Amino acid sequence: MPSKITVICGHYGCGKTNLALNLAVEAAKRGRRSVIVDMDIVNPYFRSSDYSAFLKKHGVELIAPVFANTTLDTPVLPPEIYSVFSMENAEIFIDAGGDDVGATALGRLSRNFAEVDYEMLYVVNRYRILSTKPAETLTLLREIENASHLKATAVVNNSHLGVDTTVQTVLEAEGFAAEAARLCGLPLLYSTIPDFAVEGDVPEHFRIVRRYVHFVWEDEPDF
Repeated sequence: MPSKITVICGHYGCGKTNLALNLAVEAAKRGRRSVIVDMDIVNPYFRSSDYSAFLKKHGVELIAPVFANTTLDTPVLPPEIYSVFSMENAEIFIDAGGDDVGATALGRLSRNFAEVDYEMLYVVNRYRILSTKPAETLTLLREIENASHLKATAVVNNSHLGVDTTVQTVLEAEGFAAEAARLCGLPLLYSTIPDFAVEGDVPEHFRIVRRYVHFVWEDEPDF
């Protein structure tokens, strides 16, 4: 059975990596072979590679850039990346770099993607600079698609304010996300809400996520 490949892309700081970690861990908990590919070879912060021990603990395989967890940012793709296109019975999550610069590495794999079914989630966050207006999200998406030679298939509303996120934070971004999806010509797949912000029942189109990604000055949580 062919593997399911999901690419997670978006603006710098929109929360791509945290979403990718959540999706990968959830797949592993369902008993699936779960693989996360860190393709952020530009931004040295908030990479999936920084959570290698966490991922191993939860049964998630990690494919990382050659120079992950070093001070080097040379755009070198490990040969293991190409293996995901021939994997069977796996759920594969590709954590792409931010904006068009980070998505350029995906362009090197565009021929491989052309031969498989894939999903590309465009993550939007109303509270990030340069993406506070729906029209701005469209501009960013077109730049990402041009750089990656891939097409997004759905929008995920990941609007949040870090530890200060509340239910209201997400609700107030719903109109923004709906309009962004309309402009992009894509379905709005769901809105995320961190588990610590949940109060009672949440709307059916909300997806509860855990805050796995943390700042360097914070104590590392024990997940």
